[in-house]
Amino acid sequence: MATGIIIKHKYSGMMKNGAYGFSWTYLFFGWFVPMFRGELSVAALHFLFCFLTFGLTHLIFSFIYNKQYMTRMLQNEWELAGTDFENRSAQAALGMAEQLPV
Repeated sequence: MATGIIIKHKYSGMMKNGAYGFSWTYLFFGWFVPMFRGELSVAALHFLFCFLTFGLTHLIFSFIYNKQYMTRMLQNEWELAGTDFENRSAQAALGMAEQLPV
């Protein structure tokens, strides 16, 4: 089950909903999920994998897609914007080292 958390762009202040954990959305909609989130190259790659494996990767990606998406977002100038407890839980689930204040 996915756990939601707010993420915020460092420079623009724009906020989005993020998630980590099992992706029910990906299970039901597959490669359309990255396409609707604006990740066209990821969607094309997932479509190719799904096509070549007769849908087996569709099930596998349901377990790892949210973590991959959040990792890409956090590497592209987004940051966790939940409560301290939510941020620590997300960091632990995503395998991030604890971010020390500067």
